[in-house]
Amino acid sequence: MSDRIENLYAAIAARPAAGLIGRRAGEGVRNEQFLARVQAWHALLRAQAGSAFALYLDDSIEFGAALLGAWHAGKTIWLSADTLEASCASLRASVDGFLGQFPESLQPLRPSGGAAPAADLSGALAADLPALVVFTSGSTGAAQAIPKKLSQLASEVATLDALFGAAAGVGDDVAVLATVSHQHIYGLLFKVLWPLSSGRSIHAASISYPEELAPAMAAGPCMLVTSPAHLNRLPDHLDWSGAARTLQAVFSSGGPLSPETAYTSGRLLGKVPVEVYGSSETGGVAWRQRSAGADDSWLPFPTVAWRLGDEDGALEVRSPHLADDNWLALADRAARSGEQRFLLLGRNDRIVKIEEKRISLSGMEATLIASGLAAEARVMLCEPVAGERQKLAAFIVPTPEGSAVFAAGGKAALNGRLRSALAATVEAVALPRRWRYLDQMPVNAQGKTTLAALLALLDSEDGMAGHRPRFAQMRELEREPRRVLLELTAPSNLLYFDGHFDAAPILPGVVLVEWAMHYGRQYFSLPPQFKGINALKFQQVIQPNQAVLLELLHDAAKGGLQFRYTSEAGHHASGRVVLHAGEVHV
Repeated sequence: MSDRIENLYAAIAARPAAGLIGRRAGEGVRNEQFLARVQAWHALLRAQAGSAFALYLDDSIEFGAALLGAWHAGKTIWLSADTLEASCASLRASVDGFLGQFPESLQPLRPSGGAAPAADLSGALAADLPALVVFTSGSTGAAQAIPKKLSQLASEVATLDALFGAAAGVGDDVAVLATVSHQHIYGLLFKVLWPLSSGRSIHAASISYPEELAPAMAAGPCMLVTSPAHLNRLPDHLDWSGAARTLQAVFSSGGPLSPETAYTSGRLLGKVPVEVYGSSETGGVAWRQRSAGADDSWLPFPTVAWRLGDEDGALEVRSPHLADDNWLALADRAARSGEQRFLLLGRNDRIVKIEEKRISLSGMEATLIASGLAAEARVMLCEPVAGERQKLAAFIVPTPEGSAVFAAGGKAALNGRLRSALAATVEAVALPRRWRYLDQMPVNAQGKTTLAALLALLDSEDGMAGHRPRFAQMRELEREPRRVLLELTAPSNLLYFDGHFDAAPILPGVVLVEWAMHYGRQYFSLPPQFKGINALKFQQVIQPNQAVLLELLHDAAKGGLQFRYTSEAGHHASGRVVLHAGEVHV
């Protein structure tokens, strides 16, 4: 039975003081230690003027303590998915201060490790407390701020426990392992608030690598909170048998799983993932767990009422997870499947105007996929350039047939085929002027393809017609203030494979260093001058179309950038780039 969030401090205080709230770096964190950190955060924030504070912490246990301490101090917490300059600039206009691991220039607050004067926090929090402000994913435009009352979060946690807790076979003694961050609503609910309220043990760190995930899951009874981006890359060669014996549930959110990924995950892990459908605004809406012979429909949460819009078939919902009791129309179209369930039919038409013509971007994407040449398609409005009319850009993951057209006639041939497919339904003035062909859509750690990530591809040199690509296809998996984890896949037509070597192309080591510095400057504020490189090692070659993970660690104090390339095959390269703010004298 889950304790209500409004009474969470008192509930944890009533548990055995030596009981475990979770684990950090293999060491147990006791309930009494957690409550001491809640008191420390509460004392810090109670002394601060203002009511709105941005919070960013990697450690899920410390994050939970900060959140609970802030709420008891009457503060509203703003969650940001990252600490990049643009995100911080946006937050600066809305909050009274910053907490945790934000850049030092923002003077983030954090309590010391010493004991704080104890306050009586046993009283219940107000249900209408403005507890959180979260942000939409940015998959269809700029991220939007969504306020959440405490009652909305409490209702959702209670629903999760009723649906997926002890009644569904997930014991209260399981450890909660996660590959996702708690800095967005899905990770916050499944990785922090639900475990805290139910007494399940929290792992403080997210797990980035499958090689770390398999033994962690095999250590004892557990549940896994993850996303399609991680389930899509579970390697077959690892020994998952121990994990399959101990795992009690897998949860996935951030996008639908393909049937192949769902069943492959089930085969490896022993549990077919429970997929959760929802959004930052709605919270959880519905769920499904694929099984042989079943359709792709979703079952609404028992607290969610739903209906279909009369004109466009848009899914509309009403639930205690929302800010009020009104019906909310979502951006997805749906159809009934039996008495209770619904099928998702894709996004509602996204309408833009090109030369005063109303154009449906969703309709164009459906036409491109129906051509048989595109497995995935996204059409976006480019940023307007002064003196030029608006243009559309199309991002395509080709099917095998589309790839064959590209191989035989080049980009122009595939462009022409797809433009012809669109010409039957779209006026010539609205046909995409820029085309970008991808091995896969770029996704973030939540499995979302954001508008910003797509448009950034247009700015890269390998996105321009007539140029051989100089960079790999990149997918962001994890992002923290001092660390980022990327998945890179070097396409076979990469410029740097030419002549290195003709019979069996491999990626030159100097390119790996250059890419590490390129992405390091993209994610971190690095000193401008290159000073040297230490501990450089090349262990295994990287071949065309081989997916590798690039982990970057920024050491701001020493002006260094550590990098490590790994894959299912093991370690490929690593080193530490030393940078300098001024001129380097030899």
